Amino acid sequence: MDSQTSQSSPAPEPHRTFQVDLRGLVDLLSHHLYSSPRVYLRELLQNAVDAVTARRAVEPGAPARVRLYPEGEGGAALRVEDSGIGLTESDVHELLATIGRSSKRAEGLQEARSEFLGQFGIGLLACFVVAERIRVVSRSARTPQAPPVEWTARDDGSYTVRTLPDEARPEPGTTVHLVARAGAAEWLAPERVLSLARDFGSLLPYDVRVGEEEVTDLPAPWDRPYASPANRRVALARHCQALFGFTPLDSVDLSVPLAGIRGVAYVLPSAVSPAQRAGHRVHLKGMLLTERAEQLLPDWAFFVRCVLDTDSLRPTASREALYEDETLAAVREALGERIRSWLTGLAAGDPERLAAFLSVHHLGVKSLARHDPEMLRTMLPWLPFETTDGRLSLEEFAQRHRVVHFTRTVEEYRQVAPIASAQGIGVINGGYTYDSELGEALPSVRPGTVVAELDADTVTAHLDAVDPAEELALAGFLAAARATLDPLGCDVVLRAFHPLSVPALHLDDRAARHEQARAQAEAQADDLWAGILGSLRGTAPRSRLVLNHLNPLVRRISSLREAELIGTATESLYGQALLMAQRPLRPADSALLNRAFIGLLEWATHGEEGR
Repeated sequence: MDSQTSQSSPAPEPHRTFQVDLRGLVDLLSHHLYSSPRVYLRELLQNAVDAVTARRAVEPGAPARVRLYPEGEGGAALRVEDSGIGLTESDVHELLATIGRSSKRAEGLQEARSEFLGQFGIGLLACFVVAERIRVVSRSARTPQAPPVEWTARDDGSYTVRTLPDEARPEPGTTVHLVARAGAAEWLAPERVLSLARDFGSLLPYDVRVGEEEVTDLPAPWDRPYASPANRRVALARHCQALFGFTPLDSVDLSVPLAGIRGVAYVLPSAVSPAQRAGHRVHLKGMLLTERAEQLLPDWAFFVRCVLDTDSLRPTASREALYEDETLAAVREALGERIRSWLTGLAAGDPERLAAFLSVHHLGVKSLARHDPEMLRTMLPWLPFETTDGRLSLEEFAQRHRVVHFTRTVEEYRQVAPIASAQGIGVINGGYTYDSELGEALPSVRPGTVVAELDADTVTAHLDAVDPAEELALAGFLAAARATLDPLGCDVVLRAFHPLSVPALHLDDRAARHEQARAQAEAQADDLWAGILGSLRGTAPRSRLVLNHLNPLVRRISSLREAELIGTATESLYGQALLMAQRPLRPADSALLNRAFIGLLEWATHGEEGR
């Protein structure tokens, strides 16, 4: 380190250089560490607030002011003044001229370290992202007899240090002058500086202004007194609209005193995907840290957006995200508990608001309930499920049915829902996210409830068997029908069931579909893969086409004697049953539908020609 310049001499020292490639550092800061040049203003505010905090630690009654003055045409320059602790010449040499050191390590300031926003000593160097020259004039409050000191640095890595006459800075504090880099003047323009200062510093505990415009807006909206809960709700909704751009369904207080957290969660007014990562606004000791904190809440709480202030969470090196540690994990759990308590409170005291919330965000609550038996028990009367009795809660559905059946896929539910409903079988569509898991968990919170997965065998067992004599009389028809569908891996059975309007029902299960997919892949594979897939052939039951003996159309078809016409009619019934189940069609199924349609047209037109 070079020797210090005499405090009595105002003459400038020779140019010095940083012991790093400053141009490379600026590139690192702007392209890799920081997401945007906008953070330069946060660094300036942070340094100023830290300096004021440090002075307050030794002079509790000291002024606490930060002033920002855009200067020049169109943002050519910016001046930032604070009434903070200030620097001596030795501080400047030791702290500003050495990359990676921080003024908060200076002697006498250690006891106030916990009150500082910054921890990484990048400080003023971040301003080189928008500035080509930085000039700092400072006077120390800890050493009031020391003259003011000036530190001037350029983006080429050179800097000078000199002392100034007392009149250059009569009072303790620091003034930072920035001169914009080429192409960066927009970041120093008055309207941009005011906007950024309010965004970053609205919750700072000191008097911060841009010119005469106030920056801080305290107390925070969630801490202000209101005439009534309704007035508070309206004010917070207005705050959410200004901050996030939407009017919330509701707001949830997020007070965790042990973690030094105060804030609010706003409930989104429309559904979002559980996979969508929420961006929350986190202030650290009043300074905005990030607008995109993703790990702040449990994954199930994707239906809210938060804004809060904390003094306990650790920022990453860029101070644009939160450091994942035990403290953050504990805070995440505590905030999740606040949202869980809010839901429980709605269930107990405001069912209308809960119903409105669940109509939009039932997925989030289901995600929570599958791991939280108490929440599942609380929400049983409210969570909606698609069932054969309509859209009902699990509680109401379980009261209606001795056995609660569920399917694991939407396709399986669509296959059986009409028939199961007619037969009095209660079925929940478990194909939607979390629904099958919650159905299986039902006995754990509702003892005595019987839950069973519904498969093709169960449905078939509930259908009435046809009189053996009648079925024997139709043996020829059934044999021809089975021969038609055998290449598709489908059996044909005859049953009697309601509703009468359904001529045929296609039933399979996941094992049967897996075997069909394996067989199809084997048919299309080369010899090597065909051999491998053949070795995986299972004994899974085949899918089945259940013909309704009560349906008039099936009765007429079963009386046919021409094998070719029986085959065409069977293919038509098979295709219609697939379409009714809304199942994805395989190429073979599509070809069958086309063949059956053409065959029926040929038969119909042939019959006309014969008349």
